[in-house]
Amino acid sequence: MLSLYKKAFSGLSTSTWWLSVILLINRSGNMVMPFLTIYLTQHLHFSISQAGIVLALWGAGSILGALAGGRLADRIGFYPVQFWSLLLNGVLFIVLEQMRTMTQICVCVFILSLVADAFRPANATAIAAYSRPENRTRSFSLHRLAVNLGFSVGPALGGLLAAISYRSLFWADGLTCIFAALLMRLVLPPVKAAKPAATSPAVAKGPSAFKDTPYLVFISLVCLYAMFFFQLSSLVSLYFKTIIRMPEVYVGMTIGLNGLLIALLEMVTVFKLEGKKAPLDFIWRGVLVNGLAYLSLNIFPPTAAVAILFILMFTLSEILSVPFMNTFWTSRSADHNRGQYASLYTVAFSVAQVISPTLSTNIVQHLGFASWWYVVAGGSLLTAAGFWYLNKRVSAT
Repeated sequence: MLSLYKKAFSGLSTSTWWLSVILLINRSGNMVMPFLTIYLTQHLHFSISQAGIVLALWGAGSILGALAGGRLADRIGFYPVQFWSLLLNGVLFIVLEQMRTMTQICVCVFILSLVADAFRPANATAIAAYSRPENRTRSFSLHRLAVNLGFSVGPALGGLLAAISYRSLFWADGLTCIFAALLMRLVLPPVKAAKPAATSPAVAKGPSAFKDTPYLVFISLVCLYAMFFFQLSSLVSLYFKTIIRMPEVYVGMTIGLNGLLIALLEMVTVFKLEGKKAPLDFIWRGVLVNGLAYLSLNIFPPTAAVAILFILMFTLSEILSVPFMNTFWTSRSADHNRGQYASLYTVAFSVAQVISPTLSTNIVQHLGFASWWYVVAGGSLLTAAGFWYLNKRVSAT
């Protein structure tokens, strides 16, 4: 077992490791989002539909941020985009804590998400640049390990802080973002942007992500998957709190279990699976398990044991799908358009953040959680079928 872990983590660049450490620090402060729905409805006394509007605006800002981040990463380089996104993101989380009215929170959340999600395509471009083709999936998995290890710490610590004061959540999240930006400046030297593609006519005529039809189909399916994926940090936490009646501390610990399991198991799983099948072959299986996870919330009585079963199945789904989604988009990109491919991939998640909260909160408010879980389960099964069909088409070409 120790030898397996050693092989799984070997051969990655120093820059990849440092970037993962920075992400670990940043994500360890990820305390606001898992509790934002609870904060808005329980602390500020907004309705569930109002909370859905706030989350939808977060998604709208994410779309613009992702497009801007990918374009800037190709134009000025991924380094400055990451640095300023982290720094300003930290400041804005502290500002958000001061907001009280619906209008104030909506405006602040939109700006915050725009700045925050400019980081994601630039970060994906950086990981691709710091890695080699033969270890790129593992490099992305190390990145996800850092994110999820931080995510296991953030919600658990956030639950403890929420029991004392919600104000501390925003300050902790903001300060860790600022610290991560400063550490990045210290340990990772600035990287200059590559020369514009126009200096090389052969490169300038390269393919565009917007004309890659299989990739656009892939992005549409990723968006559907992301709609169901984001339920973990929005309605799942609210379901645990209001239906299963778990205290915030246990809500945070249960959701944090997802990140801990990803950190422990994903790297070795990817190491064993990488290259055995096409990426889409793993993805459709993972999305299928995701549907079964949500179905379990309706099949079994609402207890803490069911919450843990859901997290276990959700985590298995994530391990089988998300790392290989990154492999798929990087395999179809080149150096001159990687930011473009990365931004479209990020936009898929951002669009889901616009549609999913509005749709889900309205269904839950009028029809209840059970109806929405059936929608999510059925949608996941259809999305899995879509990835299966895309895999057949891509394999045939």
